[in-house]
Parts: sequence; C-alpha cells; structure tokens
Amino acid sequence: MADAAEAAPKWALAIHGGAGVIDRNALTPDQEKAYRDGLTRAAEAGARVLRAGGTSLDAVEAAVVELENNPLFNAGRGAVFTAEGKNELDAAVMEGRGLKAGAVAGVTRTRNPVSLARQVMEHSPHVMLMGTGAETFARSRGLPEVDPAYFYTPQRWRALERELARQNLAVPARPRGADEDDRAAALAHDEGKRGTVGAVAVDIRGDVAAATSTGGTTAKRWGRVGDAPIIGAGTYAANASCAVSATGTGEYFIRLTVAREVCALVEHKGMSLQAAADEVVQKKLSKIGGDGGVIAVSPGRDIAWSFNTSGMYRARIADGQPLVVGVYKDDP
Repeated sequence: MADAAEAAPKWALAIHGGAGVIDRNALTPDQEKAYRDGLTRAAEAGARVLRAGGTSLDAVEAAVVELENNPLFNAGRGAVFTAEGKNELDAAVMEGRGLKAGAVAGVTRTRNPVSLARQVMEHSPHVMLMGTGAETFARSRGLPEVDPAYFYTPQRWRALERELARQNLAVPARPRGADEDDRAAALAHDEGKRGTVGAVAVDIRGDVAAATSTGGTTAKRWGRVGDAPIIGAGTYAANASCAVSATGTGEYFIRLTVAREVCALVEHKGMSLQAAADEVVQKKLSKIGGDGGVIAVSPGRDIAWSFNTSGMYRARIADGQPLVVGVYKDDP
C-alpha cells in the first residue's frame, strides 16, 4: 500500500479544444499535426505550473491562454463570428477550495477572456460580468486589449458565410484590418457548433480548478450566450468532488447543468469520475439530443473524459505519467 501511495501522481491536468464532427477523413495530415501540436503546447503550459508547485488555478489559466492564442481553436484568436460579423467571447474560471468563480460574456476586445474571468473572481464582488461593462472592468485591471480585427481568421469567416447563406441572411462587411494571409489560421477545421476550449487540474495540495473559454457558435444572434461562462453548466470545480470543463451545444449543457451534475454524482452517489462523466454525457445528454463532451479531474488525481461526438480535441498529463493527446473517438 505504501508503494502504491508513493507512486500516485502528485498533480494532474486535462485540456480540451472542442468536440464535434472530427472524423479521420476530415483532417489533412498537416491539420492533424497542427492540432496535436497545439494541444501539446497547451498541456505543457499547464504542466509547467504544476511541476513547479503552482496552483491548479494558475495551471488552468496558463493552458487556456495558450489555446486562446492559437487560431485553430474557437476561443480568443480563433473565435467564430456572430451573424453581425463580430467576435463575442465568453469564459469562466472556478477554484475548488473556496468555491470561488468568475465569468465574462460577450467581450469583444479583451485578448484573453479567461484572464478577465479570473480578475472578476479575484478583484470584484461579482461572479459574472458581460459586454461593455466587463471590458470597462478589464481596462481598470490593466488587461491587454486588442482591436477586434485581431480575432479575425479566414477559415472562421468562411464558416460564417456558409452558415448565413444556409439561413438566407446577408453577409456583413469584413472587419477592417483583417489578416487574410494567416498560414496558421488556415489550418483551422470547422468542427461544427461545438467549439470551446477548457482545462481542469489538481495541484500538489489536492485543490482542483476549472477554466473554459469560447467564441460561441457560428452566426449566433441576439447576444446568445452558451454554457461556457455559466457556473455549473460548462464550468465547475469543488474539492468535495471534482473539476469539470465542458464543450458542446451549450443550450443542452445549460439545461442539464452538466458540469455540476458530474460533480454531484461523484459527491453524492460515490460514482467514479469516469462513470459519472459517462452517465451524464453518454446517457443524460444524449437522451435529450445534446452533443459534446467533458473533461474532469478529482482531488485524488483521477482524470476522465467523455464525449458523444465523433471526436474531441483533448490531452492529459500527470506527475510521473506521459502526455496523451487525442483527436478521434478511437484515440487513447
């Protein structure tokens, strides 16, 4: 027993870059390599924090910032467009020791929404801020601000054009200053309406944390907000159970409070982390027609993920264990 305890990992981390229609014939070899490399960099960004004895909150923020800066993923730099041709970004963070949380919705100029969500948690009396108010707060905290054209990527714009044509809606003018020659962004794959990024971690103290960030859904209208910034739906963390970050069609995740439901099954029914994730995603979510997935970690350093789509960009790493990166359903 002593040997087993000594061999147990001291920390663990998992990330996701969105779930959706990601079949083996959907990605070119260059695209697949770019996504796997991007996931590797994000996982290593979080792992570096944990190896150095840093907090799970610092780790999930570091991992998600890396994903937000990567134009391949639907968050930050690679966010999808609204029907009006804008990028409206949502994010949330939560830490499991004190159940503190912060979230933002509909921001358009903050470079890294996940960092703004953390500022809301740590430096405001609120849990969620939205729109111009959130960005006024971001400026008061000195967070980097960018021109909205920073978020433009050609692949996401073409996805908008296709969706607006399908809905017989007019295509807006492209943002001024948009970069049409972005080789990295050109490798982006349209995984459908489920793109989100997230990270969950447990540190050497046994504290868990979760972070989620997204650009929402292509051609969204009327200020739509999905599950990512809603505590309990797309993001949740509690030391009594686990930390969860979700990705999928947000309306279903909101209705089921998916992230909290996984934690509740662990805490109140004593289910294993993997069993709880499968129960919510494979059974409950599928039953009401929802699609997507979750990643989760427990204070005991267990890692789980579950998704009911053909693929989910994902990676996991733990103390003394190798990095595992997956894209397709049959990946490890």
